Amino acid sequence: MTIKSKIASALAFMFVVIVALGGLGIYYLNELSSDLQAILKDNYVSLEYVSNMQKAMAMITAPVRKDADKKDLVGKDPDGMADFEQNLKKQEASVTEIGEQDVTSNLRREFNRLKSSDAPDLIAIARIREQLFSLDDLNRQAIVRKNEFAQKTAKDALLWLATFGTMFFLILFSFIVNFPGYVANPIRELTRGIKQIAKRNFEERLHIHTNDEFGELAQSFNSMAQKLDEYEHSNLARVLFEKRRIDTLIRIMSEGIVGMDENKRILFANPVACRLLGVNESQLLGQYAPDIAASNDLMRTLIQDVMTGNAEPSERSGFLKIYDAGVNGDEPGKESYFNRRTHTVEVTRTGESQPELAGYVMVLENITPYKELDLAKTNFIATISHELKTPLSSSKMSLKLLEDNRIGALNDEQKSLVSSIGDDINRLLNLTGELLNMAQVESGQIQLNIQPVAPADIVTYATNALRVAAENKHITLNLSISQKLPAVLADPDKASWVLVNFLSNAIRHSPEDGVIDMIARSAGSFVEFRVRDHGTGIRPEHQSRVFDRYFKAPGLNGQSAGNKTTGGTGLGLAISSEFIQSMNGQIGLDTTVTDGAAFFFRLPVSQELTNTRR
Repeated sequence: MTIKSKIASALAFMFVVIVALGGLGIYYLNELSSDLQAILKDNYVSLEYVSNMQKAMAMITAPVRKDADKKDLVGKDPDGMADFEQNLKKQEASVTEIGEQDVTSNLRREFNRLKSSDAPDLIAIARIREQLFSLDDLNRQAIVRKNEFAQKTAKDALLWLATFGTMFFLILFSFIVNFPGYVANPIRELTRGIKQIAKRNFEERLHIHTNDEFGELAQSFNSMAQKLDEYEHSNLARVLFEKRRIDTLIRIMSEGIVGMDENKRILFANPVACRLLGVNESQLLGQYAPDIAASNDLMRTLIQDVMTGNAEPSERSGFLKIYDAGVNGDEPGKESYFNRRTHTVEVTRTGESQPELAGYVMVLENITPYKELDLAKTNFIATISHELKTPLSSSKMSLKLLEDNRIGALNDEQKSLVSSIGDDINRLLNLTGELLNMAQVESGQIQLNIQPVAPADIVTYATNALRVAAENKHITLNLSISQKLPAVLADPDKASWVLVNFLSNAIRHSPEDGVIDMIARSAGSFVEFRVRDHGTGIRPEHQSRVFDRYFKAPGLNGQSAGNKTTGGTGLGLAISSEFIQSMNGQIGLDTTVTDGAAFFFRLPVSQELTNTRR
């Protein structure tokens, strides 16, 4: 039977119940009405007739006094006789009870005898009264009997209505309780099964054994789940093979790799990662990464981005220096350098459009060979630069001696050659100085002498060093130093070197008769030094790379305002950035300036001197 048929049958049953209860109630109400009508019509009317006839007899038998002998006599009242006759006829027409006909016939006979006699017949009158009493008693007994029958009918009606009402109520109550579950339970079971299938639990089955649409739906669902399960298992061997292939690739890679799921539980770690962490693979797999990080510094560093919420879909990187004990202890351990990268894994499930977090992968790339080559390069540059400074300094001293008139006068051509050689030597000395500074930066051996320094001293040293260069191009240096600037914590030599670098770049790229603004002002807990020129400026696409090593933007190292090609190593700004950051300062380029360029750096205020002044 279909669900539609079952619902129609249930509604039909409810309709039958309503009709049956209504019909039963109507039937018994009609029976009660008939009983009451019988009492009213059959007996009460007869009692009324009897009462009227008794009154008429009272009128007929009323005494009449005669004047002759002074005796009371009984006379026949014509009105009483007429009333009696009229009510007797009505009684004869309403005979309903057993024996009532005989009593009524006797009453008619005695009344006819009374009516035919000339004088009142006392015997007939007595008999009439006796018959009236009999007729009254007969109807009263009938009323009592019929009342009892009506009460019995009412009790039967109440009994049957209560019986059928209770039975139908129980049936309907059971229907109300069970029928919603009959519809809702299969739907709930189907919903649960669909959720399990969505979770790739293809072994889920629906246990609905009915011959309706729900049963057909359950059979179709089970068939679908079985086919999906067969498909899943048919591809399981290939999936397992691909998983083993990926596991093998991860294990043989030279980089250390650690994978976590979205709940930060470790899924895999190759031998290199286990060796660097100093933990066996069996102690890592399935563990909660923060629990491992509680006693492992390297793991704490690896998951730092993940735990702080800074890991993005793109990779995060950083350099680490880790002690590597070597493979199986065959090789001596050494400090190695690794590039740390954290990848956030996001996948889009089939049938969905939005990706969801699936886990994290941390990669430790061994860059020790490159780092060793970089250190060798740095040491080579430092050595060569240091070795070149001695002969260059000697050459510069020899040029000074040649320019002395006491040794001998030089002609104009010789003076020009000596000047060119001096410029080249100065350029080489500047180059070797920058290379030495960069060697310090790259080797991490920047030697700082941090002390409180007055900002005015740094500005004075830089402007004095470049005053001649500015005057040669007729450039005006506008100095603006705020009053009562606090001292800064810095290495005076390094801070002055940076400001000299800023000013020399500004002079190089400023036109003849130009203006350079040099500003020193307070900036919160820092003092800001700002150099602003009005030269060719820097193109927007190059502004983010001006502090990169060896980068020479066309706006900086191309054609200057005077149409003379200017050169440089591309190291000055990179070294300046390293110097300022090593002094806990800030450095940058003001990108809002479009006509020319504005570089600035900030140095922290010396709290000791500031508090003393306060």
